[in-house]
Amino acid sequence: MNKKVLTILSLLVLASLVLAACAPAASTEEATETEAPPAGGETGGEVTGDYECTDPLGCVEVGPNDPIHVAYALVLSTADETLGIDSRNGLEIAVDDKGQILGHDIKLSGEDDQCSAEGGQAAAAKISADPSIVAVVGTSCSSAARVGVPLLSQAGLLIVSPSNTGVDLTLPDENWHPGYGRTAHSDSVQGPPAAQFAYEEIGARKAATIHDGSLYADQLQAEFAKAFEALGGEIVATEVVDPEQTDFNSVLTSIATNEPDFLYYPIFVKAGALITRQAQETAGLEGVTLMGADGMFSPDVTEGAGDAVEGLYISSPDLTAFGDAYAAEFVPKYVEKYGTEPFSIFHAHSYDAFMLIAEAIEAAAVQLEDGSLVIPRQALRDAFYSIQDHQGLTGNLTCSETGDCADPVIAVYEYHVGEFPPERVWP
Repeated sequence: MNKKVLTILSLLVLASLVLAACAPAASTEEATETEAPPAGGETGGEVTGDYECTDPLGCVEVGPNDPIHVAYALVLSTADETLGIDSRNGLEIAVDDKGQILGHDIKLSGEDDQCSAEGGQAAAAKISADPSIVAVVGTSCSSAARVGVPLLSQAGLLIVSPSNTGVDLTLPDENWHPGYGRTAHSDSVQGPPAAQFAYEEIGARKAATIHDGSLYADQLQAEFAKAFEALGGEIVATEVVDPEQTDFNSVLTSIATNEPDFLYYPIFVKAGALITRQAQETAGLEGVTLMGADGMFSPDVTEGAGDAVEGLYISSPDLTAFGDAYAAEFVPKYVEKYGTEPFSIFHAHSYDAFMLIAEAIEAAAVQLEDGSLVIPRQALRDAFYSIQDHQGLTGNLTCSETGDCADPVIAVYEYHVGEFPPERVWP
């Protein structure tokens, strides 16, 4: 091989090494989908002179007079809209209370996740396409999160849900994705108290469950069943229904043949109200105790079930365990702004979700001399997962490495005809 050829080969090798050294680092999404979030994001604070973003997920630049853009993905339509609208109201009050973050106004935009996989995917795709968005409050429902969160995570966003309760959403070896967290409890927290109430307070020994195939309902009834059996009870039937069906007679008749004394159906508003009404019209179920969960915490259940709502129990976060500021400050602001008291259960969790996002931005953002901000995306995630002892409306919040930030206390409520909210009766 002559010297000319050797020289050309040497130059090619050298060029390839230079290109490799200058290539951007792979994002954390490419490296892993299930490992705990890595450290190594940039550190916030004030800088002078030029600034170069080296964050592995990139940075959001906010001009001197520009707002910080936060989005939401919540259910704003369908029979479950009270859940998402109530959460959006809590979010808007948080934005009002915060006013600015590091001297910048807050821009809020949102999408309807429809409390479904299809809606969650569509909402996430729209939000992910906007590079100005720093973080997302949402989704409302775990089914929407299952498909929406991976897209939001891949876009480098911080995602904090006020109401996702699916157990596996924060399990690193299952369906957790980097950047995700929540201020809501896990179903593993809600199922056992519901079972304890059924077994110890009601005296139930034979229970049946119904779920609608959603991630939320399926996992919650499974957690209830596991805890109920551990206490000594028996699960005599487990049925699956379509959330859009209106006639549940065949399912309820089948359940009645197993002679349960307790029926647990942690589903959503429309089907939950109809099952409540039709169960009392089913031979063999007249005296059975009925119980739903937080997905049925809505005035629409009172209206949809009619007189049959009397005595219906639901498990849900305990509003009386919230901090003093909830009743003294937040609820009056809610009434003044919207002309009604809160009408679902996750409004305070949504308030806290935004405040955690704001705290993380304040910790991670780099402030430049001209008043602009640079928000490194991985550093923002790191700051969120590092939050400890945040005094929120819902309690003292400390985030785990996979984003479980809740300080949950579960209570049982009882519905009465023509009244909302339901009465807290246990513990």
